[in-house]
This record gives sequence, structure tokens and C-alpha cells, in this order.
Amino acid sequence: MQQKMRKEPSVRLAIVVLLILVVAIGASYFLFFFNSTPALTFQGTIQGAGATFPQPFYSKLSAEFLKLHPGIRINYNGIGSGGGIRQFMAKTVDFGASDAPMTDAQLANAPGALHIPMVIGGIVVAYYVPGIQTGLVLSGDVLAKIFLGQITNWNDPVIKALNPALQLPDHAITVVHRSDGSGTTFGWTQYLSALSSEWASKVGASTSVNWPVGLGGQGNAGVAGLLSPPDHPYSIGYVEYTYATLNNLTYAYIINAAGNVIKPNVDSFSAAVTAAAPSLPAGDESWANVSIINSVANNSKATNAYPITTFTYILIYKDLSAVPHMTRDKAQALVQFLWWAIHDGQQFATALEYVPLPSSVVSLDEATLRTVQFSGQTLLG
Repeated sequence: MQQKMRKEPSVRLAIVVLLILVVAIGASYFLFFFNSTPALTFQGTIQGAGATFPQPFYSKLSAEFLKLHPGIRINYNGIGSGGGIRQFMAKTVDFGASDAPMTDAQLANAPGALHIPMVIGGIVVAYYVPGIQTGLVLSGDVLAKIFLGQITNWNDPVIKALNPALQLPDHAITVVHRSDGSGTTFGWTQYLSALSSEWASKVGASTSVNWPVGLGGQGNAGVAGLLSPPDHPYSIGYVEYTYATLNNLTYAYIINAAGNVIKPNVDSFSAAVTAAAPSLPAGDESWANVSIINSVANNSKATNAYPITTFTYILIYKDLSAVPHMTRDKAQALVQFLWWAIHDGQQFATALEYVPLPSSVVSLDEATLRTVQFSGQTLLG
């Protein structure tokens, strides 16, 4: 009995010490989180505009962030990459968005601009050919000739040679392209330029080009609409993969640089990112020459890579006080939203047919966001 009584104080002491340790560790974690993630006092709307490519993803992020921070609305207007860059440079939005990096000339007119890669996606070749629901195979060279207006019929011998098992119709091809300034167009024309020297010399790669042939549609949604039955049968165009799946469009398999026939999907987009492994610049440096498409197109080791894969970017200013009507609280909320988007927000990418950022790109984005300031004072700890 006496032995048992002597042990009880020791047991009680051990429990007290354990509780103190738990409280101390919990407090340190709380303080770390508190210092790293300042409380958000902003209530209102943060306005962004730009690429239609990532619009489904940004809409999802906005809805989920609102659940975490009631009263903070991220309003994103998909007007195309060209419009997003223009509004960003004019400082009429809190952030811009583009699938194409800003050119050096644009950066010269937007000092302090930062590129923040947000997610990765693919551009697919969608078509509406009655009787052909799947299995169409195309190459970059053939696609360039179609968009140059040199291949004009679906049963052209060059297309038949790639698809010997298909009954291709004797019908004229209707080409569909974007009518607005577009990062999707930038990625698409980069691909055609990489695979066709004639396309590169006659048309080139840009967010907006002089199309040799075809019908124009506004935004990814507009192009998807033109390619959807029953209008415009025997048509072909390019559209971001998510819009193709949302609109139940039929899309082609593409021959990649290794000579393999590749189905566009999240796995083949991921393979493209891994194969390209670009040496990315810092967020405040020029991204004008960054391209997954060019890297993959010239990488014969990318055996499973889909060749028309691209980043999409958020554009903000390094010192957000440069934006009219921006307050410190609003700037703090914007930076916290972007920090959340490159971490927890990436979980929503795959379900929408995008590829989450690899850890190396997340680390790059973290370094970029830590440099963001308001009136010279950094916003992240």
C-alpha cells in the first residue's frame, strides 16, 4: 500500500510534464501559423481578368476560398489572355491572367510584373465529323497544312495515310479558330510553328495571328460552341481540354516528337511537364521564352508526353500599391489567396482535367509570393 502511494506522485508529475509539453508544442505551432498567415480583415471583391483556359479552375478556387473566408470574393472575368494582359497593364484589375507569358515589350510597360504559374493544361484538336466518334490520328505537320488551307478535304491522302482504318468522308474541312487575343492561340501557334517551318515563316506564334482560313469564335467557349453538333459539321479546331470534356467534344490523338500516338489526358499532360523539365526563371524575371510546348516538341525522349501542353499564369505587381484602389488589407487577402491556391487549391485541378503544379514550381511560386509588397513592406512572413 505504501509502495503504491509512493508511485502516485511520480505518475501525476509525469502527466503534468506531458501536458505542459503538449501545450508548449501546440502554442508554438499556433504562433508559427499565426505569424505565417496573418488574419484577413478585408471584406469585399478582388477582381481579376484574362485567360478563358483556366476559368473553370479559378471559378472553383473562388468558391472554395469563399467557404474558408466568408466575405472575400474572387471575381474572375474570362476575357482572353490578350485582354487580361491589357487590363493588367492598365491596372484596371487587381490581377491579370494569361496562358502566354508577357513579352519583353509588354514587361517594359509593366515594371514590377510577376509571373505566377498556377496550373497546367492541354490544348486538344477537337473535330465534328459525322460518323467518326473516336480514333482520328493527326500530326503537327498535317495540322499546320489544314490551318494554312493547303489540306482542304477530310479524305485527303495525307490524312488517310494516318488513319487507314477510318472511312473518311469526301467533304470539305471547316477550320475553327479563336477570334480574340488568346493564350490558347499562343500555345497552339507555338506548336504549329515548332512542327512546320512554313507556318513559322508565314503566320508565326502569338496570342493573335492573321489566320489564313477559317471561322473565329470568342473564347474557348465560343470555339467549343462552333465545334458542337449540329452546326458546322466537318469542322476542326483547337480548344482547352476542360472545355472539350465539358462540351462532350470529340478530339484527335496526336503524334508526338517520339513518333507515338498520344491521347490527350491528365497523364499525358503530366508526362509532358516531367519530360520538358524547363529551367524556369524567377517570378520577377522575363518569362517571354518559357514554353513547355517547344521543349516537348524537340525532346525525342518524351515518349508518353502530349505535345500541346502549357502553363497558365496569374500576373500581379511586386508592389501592389501600384494598383489604384488597392489597400494593404486587400493586397494581403490577394496574396493569401494565391498562396492557398498553389498549395491546398491544387487538389481541385485533377477533377477539372488540369495538372497540379509539381513541387519544383510550387517552390518557385512560394519564393515569388514572399517578395510581394505593399508600399515597400512585404506581405508574407
